[in-house]
Amino acid sequence: MGIAGIKPLKAYFSNHKSLYNAIKNIFGYYPGNIFLYKLAFRHKSAAQELYNGVRISNERLEYLGDAVLSAVIADYLFRRYPFEDEGFLTQTRAKIVSRAQLNNLARRLGFDQFIEAGNDNHIVNRYMEGDAFEAFIGALYLDKGYEFAQKVIVNQILQLHFNIDELINKDFNFKSKLIEWSQREKKEVEFKVIKEVGSGFKKQYVVELYINNSPVCRGQDFSIKKAEQNAAEKACEKLEIGNQ
Repeated sequence: MGIAGIKPLKAYFSNHKSLYNAIKNIFGYYPGNIFLYKLAFRHKSAAQELYNGVRISNERLEYLGDAVLSAVIADYLFRRYPFEDEGFLTQTRAKIVSRAQLNNLARRLGFDQFIEAGNDNHIVNRYMEGDAFEAFIGALYLDKGYEFAQKVIVNQILQLHFNIDELINKDFNFKSKLIEWSQREKKEVEFKVIKEVGSGFKKQYVVELYINNSPVCRGQDFSIKKAEQNAAEKACEKLEIGNQ
């Protein structure tokens, strides 16, 4: 009997045997609802149409997984560093869940071999491994619940794949890196708030990053400063500036 009550025999005879076994080997448990995990690896470029034009991909699971991952890491850091202030905790969490970190983690875990993606270069992007990882966390949460997901994230991800003390000492100011690059390359960088999403405490800012008046990427967050950092991080990865 597997950790979560799924018999290995069921996994053996499943059409999704390789995914069952990969999750068991990497994270130590057999999935309950394997179709949640299949969906977690379906990029929007390979979305399936259900009805009336509604298309299903891993985007909703990615949204959910991002929230679960953020909550678990916030709790973990809060307990691990009892005498550090809010700024330290926020910055450290941001370093752990940066796109570069999650993309690299997903590749190390072998997630790239399970991703379903289309051939549209305008949609397929370099962040889809990290996006799939967040969607996987969303699937894990729905399949096993918060407490189980928390144990997997802490024991099988944070403690095995991250040297947090080393991350703390790294410079992750992507906006500064981008500006330094632009000065060397004699490029003009500009951030513009193009819209606001939501209202009140839920309001987020969408920032467009321009290089030499050409749009490069967008960032979104609850503050303009963080949205700019988000956009700058994407640009640094796209332009291969200061690879982590």
